[in-house]
Amino acid sequence: MSGSDVRPVIGLTTYLQQAQTGVWDVRASFLPAIYFEGVGLAGGIPVLLPPQAVDEAIAERVLAGVDGLIITGGPDIDPGTYGAQRHPATDEPNPDRSTRDAFELALLRGALRRGLPVLGICRGAQVVNVALGGTLHQHLPDVVGHPRHQQGNAVFSTSSISTVPGTRVAALVGPTTDAQCYHHQAIDRLGDGLVVSASDADGVVEAVETDQARYPGSWVVAVQWHPEERLDDLRLFAGLVSAASEYAMEKVSR
Repeated sequence: MSGSDVRPVIGLTTYLQQAQTGVWDVRASFLPAIYFEGVGLAGGIPVLLPPQAVDEAIAERVLAGVDGLIITGGPDIDPGTYGAQRHPATDEPNPDRSTRDAFELALLRGALRRGLPVLGICRGAQVVNVALGGTLHQHLPDVVGHPRHQQGNAVFSTSSISTVPGTRVAALVGPTTDAQCYHHQAIDRLGDGLVVSASDADGVVEAVETDQARYPGSWVVAVQWHPEERLDDLRLFAGLVSAASEYAMEKVSR
């Protein structure tokens, strides 16, 4: 049996915040369906991972049950996690967001130790960078002079992305791709062990991945855009599922 014959289990991180459904207004863990629909269409088995109080042992137990990990989009990371003061435009931290920050950072660091395949999406790309010691631009209009990366009112903008030859992202999506963007923050100082694999016309980092010299054989890809918004293009999901299938086969043979 080859890795491509195995349907891998893909864990997806979720939101933790107040949510309304019917007569109920409660704290809830949730995720837009298009994320796990993308995993299913690409051949994976999605499972949702609710944010929770976490330590290294809990993170390891969670990761032992999956073959791949998607760190999803959502609110801004607390800038205190990368040693910065909060910009007025940055989402104000609260206990639920802090729980999610800590949970995702622990999962990402544990995934790197295990060699578990990871796809970061939007906020997820920022989590990957911060987990490895990088920093963020907290408000892109201050940097690039316009708000086109996040127009507001849940309207995605289309950006033309150029990839770096020889990277995993370039192998997956080609030299250029049109991407659905909705972010007012982006990577500033690059995290240790990462390389830039795509950027846009403004020079904004739109994708990073692990440096194979630092993490040989690793499959950690993180994009600032939202591939789940274009489920007619499953290339990034398919890349993760393929890597997770191989990981699952190796796990069985150990």
